[in-house]
Amino acid sequence: MAKKGQTFNSYSEDLKREVVRLKLEEGWSYRQLREHFGIKSDAQIAEWVKKFQNGESFEDQRGVWTRKHFSSLEEENAYLKAQVEYLKKRHPNLHRKE
Repeated sequence: MAKKGQTFNSYSEDLKREVVRLKLEEGWSYRQLREHFGIKSDAQIAEWVKKFQNGESFEDQRGVWTRKHFSSLEEENAYLKAQVEYLKKRHPNLHRKE
């Protein structure tokens, strides 16, 4: 979880591909890659390698919300009610009756 005041680095797709290539083809260590490219953690590099091996995109998906499209207001209302009920069951202490 992010801490207050924490800053995040953003890395280009070209840099990510080069890091993955050096790791897999050239056998660079995580430490070498971190120091050479200024990457903060081994976990970040490992995540890029995993995505590459699974054929996934390097695009950052944080903060991307998928918007639902409904054919009617009634359908949207039913969806939202189901979400509320799910959350009530999941977190019963938040919905105490007073």
